[in-house]
Amino acid sequence: MESSAAPALVWFRQDLRRADNPALAAAAKTGRPLALLYVLDDETPGRWALGGASRWWLHHSLEALSADFARLGARLILRRGRAGDVVPAFAAEIGAAEVFWNRCYEPYAVARDAALKTALTSSGRIVHSFNGVLLREPWEVRTGQDGPFKVFTPFWRALRQMGPPRQPLPAPSKFSSIDAASEELDAWGLTPKTPNWAHGFSERWKPGEAGARATLKRFVEKRLGAYPEDRDFPARDGASRLSPHLHWGEVSPVQVWAAAEGNDGAEKFLSELGWREFSTHLLFNAPDLPERAWRQSFDHFPWRTDEAAFKAWTRGHTGYPLVDAGMRELWATGAMHNRVRMVAASFLIKHLLIDWRRGQDWFWDTLVDADLANNAASWQWVAGSGADASPYFRIFNPAAQGARFDAEGAYIRQWVPELAALPDAHIHAPAEAPPALLAQAGVRLGATYPAPIVEHAMARARALAAFEHVKAAA
Repeated sequence: MESSAAPALVWFRQDLRRADNPALAAAAKTGRPLALLYVLDDETPGRWALGGASRWWLHHSLEALSADFARLGARLILRRGRAGDVVPAFAAEIGAAEVFWNRCYEPYAVARDAALKTALTSSGRIVHSFNGVLLREPWEVRTGQDGPFKVFTPFWRALRQMGPPRQPLPAPSKFSSIDAASEELDAWGLTPKTPNWAHGFSERWKPGEAGARATLKRFVEKRLGAYPEDRDFPARDGASRLSPHLHWGEVSPVQVWAAAEGNDGAEKFLSELGWREFSTHLLFNAPDLPERAWRQSFDHFPWRTDEAAFKAWTRGHTGYPLVDAGMRELWATGAMHNRVRMVAASFLIKHLLIDWRRGQDWFWDTLVDADLANNAASWQWVAGSGADASPYFRIFNPAAQGARFDAEGAYIRQWVPELAALPDAHIHAPAEAPPALLAQAGVRLGATYPAPIVEHAMARARALAAFEHVKAAA
């Protein structure tokens, strides 16, 4: 182990943890004193700067990581500004000999990090980057023709054939560190003030590495076995709730894999990790995925502009209870059940013919697990414009989806309480319920609960006609 007075700089990004952190582990092994840095960069990502829900999560995750390091006698140093400027300036300020980070894969991050590596190297510093957030690098999983994959199933098969991922790394617990001027986390204003729209987040989430570890343990021990069935039913506690912890790197997919593999229900759950990998694979190979349709024929799709309908969708006032429940859950908790996400996204795109990018942007601002690759790939999957996309003619009927996956209406009653007194047989389509029954339940369509903003059969026919327009233009 080398001993030197020149420090090593560890730059944290989407890896807000100590355990299984390749960059931190490698830096600690040098024997150099460590400078632990996080940079809040609101400029480089441009329109993909952090949304409101993400900023809430980041505040609490940094708070947890700072406390974790403080227990070891170390300090997480906070700086704000363009990372491309802040990191080299900070490295010069402390006289860093080496710089360590775990790679990010968003297009702006790839370009920024390449420029940073050049600048740091030219100043005489050694730069080390690692894979700390994926099972495999996007460029490692290749087709037989040495190209990127376009379909999930062969991608997943190829990834599995590469063998299991590496073993998780232990958290370094003994290292010397240096201090430097740091901004105050509270001064960044990441959490909302008044009105506090995030007041319900803390009831569901515990950001930070300890919270991630507890969530993973609870899921594997109590819910993984039933996951293949329960995952589709929003009223059941069947989801892993790991996605924001994974996005922020409070737990790594390698750790999740190691905890889940070999248990009942693991294969289906691990394939969901595979979808996360596939989304990053797509974005890395198609950097304009969040802005342009992957299938270029969809550039000709006849999108509608309907601000009133879009606002009704964002507020959960569409008149379709399952859609409304999901959108209200999203606003209240920063998350939405995955099955309901598909239905809500399909409704915006196919019932309202509103551009998928509008929905993607709304989710970017309101999801605590907002991830550029997952968000773009998933919205394009629903739209039919993406790789391995859902068939264009699959147009979810929200009432039928509700009756199938929330038969007793428990999810609806939780998030759309004004419909709570309706019987199960009518709670998914109150507009079709007998007037006397509505009156008995205290439901007045257009007053206590909105009438449907669009009629399903008409919307389906209109969407199919629009997709035929795309086929003709292909």
